[in-house]
Amino acid sequence: MKQLVSIGKASDLLGVHVDTLRRWEALGKITPVHTKGGHRRYRLAELEEANGSASESKEVRVAVYCRTSSHEQKTKGDMERQIGRVLQYCVDKEYKVVETFEEVGSGMSDTRPKLHKLFKLVKEKKIDKVIVEHKDRLSRFMVEFLVSYFASHNVEIEWMSEILGTTYEQELVSDILSLMSSFSARIYFQK
Repeated sequence: MKQLVSIGKASDLLGVHVDTLRRWEALGKITPVHTKGGHRRYRLAELEEANGSASESKEVRVAVYCRTSSHEQKTKGDMERQIGRVLQYCVDKEYKVVETFEEVGSGMSDTRPKLHKLFKLVKEKKIDKVIVEHKDRLSRFMVEFLVSYFASHNVEIEWMSEILGTTYEQELVSDILSLMSSFSARIYFQK
């Protein structure tokens, strides 16, 4: 019988996040066995093959995207520390950093210039992955649309961590207030 391993073990063997394995399954790149209980199990031989082809392939070109919600956070050093953590992560993973984007603005805004530059890199196929510390750094809502768009260009978004910091709630409240203010202005100042 072929040896099967859990999604956690498969993640460790390949050096990728479990969400990456789930995306690969959706894209048909890897096919796990599903147990009666609904758990994924991966064939060890298939993982070794995937790991071998990954190690033979060229270097992984990445873009780093870091964002803070306010200039105050940036001046306190939040941006600098975030960039340091993400770049260290890239060094540890042996990624080639093509470009680093640092942006100040609401995670709900769709007019962020650096985010649009990131889209251009994705569209031009100049990167293989986008590295972001947390999902909320890329966008507050509808992150799956971005994941799908990037995947359609064979670019993967890799989150360093799924756990959000303690200031997450504060930033979310700030973003919601900003959104309410924007809608109020549109309602009250329309002609």
